[in-house]
Amino acid sequence: MSIFWPEFVECEGYILPRGFSDSRLRAFENQRGSTRKSVEWVINHLHIADIQYFGCRDISKDKILLTGKAHKEIYEAKLKWQFPNMPCVVEFYTPEDEDALVEYQISFWQKRHEPDDS
Repeated sequence: MSIFWPEFVECEGYILPRGFSDSRLRAFENQRGSTRKSVEWVINHLHIADIQYFGCRDISKDKILLTGKAHKEIYEAKLKWQFPNMPCVVEFYTPEDEDALVEYQISFWQKRHEPDDS
């Protein structure tokens, strides 16, 4: 699996990265308060800073924002193309502390896993 262009598969109603661990999936499912949305989100999340390399000296907010926004668009297009009948929400998470560069993340979940508030 490439960190830049992940491959996803459908498994038990989830969309997950190819090669995910079944034991990892069960561990997240068994955590108190977990939902299908939270399980899908956590397994699919990626810290934008990890795309470069740990300890990158020239990491900056502008690079993180550019990379995160581009990955959001890529994920949206890829998921729509690969899973047209399983609409997803792609989130580019930006922390309250904008200087916490390692906290910027991208992830997604399927819309059907969102609570029905109607």
